[in-house]
Amino acid sequence: MKLTWLDISIVLVYLGSMVTIGWVLRKKARLNKESYLMGSKSLPWYLLGLSDASDMFDISGTMWMVALCFIYGMKSIWIPWLWPVFNQVFLMMYLSKWLRRSNATTGAEWLATRFGTDRKVNASHISVVVFALLGCFGFLAYGFVGLGKFMEIFIPWSSVQAYIPFHVSPEYVPHIYGIVFTLFATFYSVIGGMRSIVIGDLIKYIILTTACIAVGIIAVIRLHGHPFQVPAGWHNPFFGKQLGLDWSAIIADANKKIAEDGFSPFGFFFMMMLFKGIFASLAGPAPNYDMQKILSTRSPKEASKMTGFVSIVLLPIRYTLIIGLTVLALLNYNQLNLSSPTGGTDFEKILPSAIIQFIPAGIMGLLFTGLLGAFMSTFSGTLNAAQAYVVNDIYIKYVNPRATNKQIILRNYAVGIAVVLLSILLGFFVRNVNSVLQWIVGALYGGYIAANMFKWYWWRFNANGFFWGMAAGITAALIFPSIFKDQLPLYNWPLLFGISVAGCIAGTYSAKPTDMETLKKFYISVRPWGFWKPVQILVQQENPSFEPNRRFGLDMFNVAIGIIAQCCLTILPMYLVLWMKAPLFVTVAILTVIIIILKKTWWSRLEN
Repeated sequence: MKLTWLDISIVLVYLGSMVTIGWVLRKKARLNKESYLMGSKSLPWYLLGLSDASDMFDISGTMWMVALCFIYGMKSIWIPWLWPVFNQVFLMMYLSKWLRRSNATTGAEWLATRFGTDRKVNASHISVVVFALLGCFGFLAYGFVGLGKFMEIFIPWSSVQAYIPFHVSPEYVPHIYGIVFTLFATFYSVIGGMRSIVIGDLIKYIILTTACIAVGIIAVIRLHGHPFQVPAGWHNPFFGKQLGLDWSAIIADANKKIAEDGFSPFGFFFMMMLFKGIFASLAGPAPNYDMQKILSTRSPKEASKMTGFVSIVLLPIRYTLIIGLTVLALLNYNQLNLSSPTGGTDFEKILPSAIIQFIPAGIMGLLFTGLLGAFMSTFSGTLNAAQAYVVNDIYIKYVNPRATNKQIILRNYAVGIAVVLLSILLGFFVRNVNSVLQWIVGALYGGYIAANMFKWYWWRFNANGFFWGMAAGITAALIFPSIFKDQLPLYNWPLLFGISVAGCIAGTYSAKPTDMETLKKFYISVRPWGFWKPVQILVQQENPSFEPNRRFGLDMFNVAIGIIAQCCLTILPMYLVLWMKAPLFVTVAILTVIIIILKKTWWSRLEN
């Protein structure tokens, strides 16, 4: 099945509306820096939550997750803990409000609230900017490649090649498609700023939700009375030391993919994900679109609501699409075109192949438009974060502190275009979606975690420790891929983390503590729990009525049951589409109990 005129019309109307939104909102975006980058901090939490969820519902990640679901079955729900996805629960319960209390524009600017503004802070400030830009470039290249592979299925290169005046090697065809739609997405995100991004995300979310539910219904209808062949254990989300899935008698290339991924010792892999994930979540959000949305909320209370809302509106809808397309692919595997230009099977093509083979006209147009919009929302959110760091934390801070509003807006435009061009260039060096994903979550973020964890919970940690922890971690993250070429980056993470921790501690004790006035101001405004006793004593001496944060136990309890609830939200649509009645009813019961508990222990106790 090919795109019909109905499908194409839906796509064109959507693209036209995005351009219109960007053009209409350009005047509001030009009012000042805060209006452009943060929507003047006036947008309601539920709109920012929908926008944040839309940014996470990216096309590349969804292609990757459909491939995971196809091969690993119900066990695939754990693999996104590589990010880790449960960091949203830590944010929801306490870290979002801690972060929002700073009133900063970016994560780098936030450092001034923790370490002060003297010259020693500049090095730590620069290290955050470098990390943020590396992460942004990585995510943009990741989205760029995923979009190209998606478009290649819908618009075969053979139908385009006659109109192109130059030859393109098969392995670079996805990159050409990526360039075209990346440049299109650049317009509305650069011109319209944060408001344009949020409204565009809302429209995309409505379209995509409609399409995902339709795909789930189609899968249920097709599945009725037509069981599919999968290995023993595919339907079971639980696991032992080994993965225990053998595809050799069904699809031999699936076993090759498992070996290539390096997930076979699944028990060890899971423990490494959990170990890394807890520390990564304690560190708070990375300096990307997620952090920008938190900082853009109207208050700390709304920041908590916003991050809690993300999992609710993202996971059930996304996994309805994932399991729906997986079911359709398993029922009709021989009809899919999954060949790779370099030979073998490219399981990341399951998503676009299943859509074009099994989804009817109209619904295909909605789904195609929604996934194209998913790329555009992830792209625009990441681009907005990159612009914020370059303009706010480099240009205004070091180059032109007295820049006029017009100069700031023009620099935002120029930076946006430059970032896009560089990400396209980097995209040509990316082998596949999984390779860049593994580097981002397994290597680069490993260098970020230690320094950003200590900053919240340890009063003695200073700007010098932050810089050396970040420098050691990021340097190791850049070097490790060439040293450990054939090893999953996650498995190198403890060594990477250890190097970063050593840098943090050595740097901290080689310099004086942060100025006590800065620490007291931070402690009073952010109100963190952790190792803050010396600061707490001084604050209470000056203000005996000050009550320290004693919510550690409650916050950790909420985190624990929140993670269970998030898992339930993930697997519930999978049980529903597969109509596994007993597990479905148990999941609903667990989720209901947790919601009742969190109403009392979290929602009713939210504070600014």
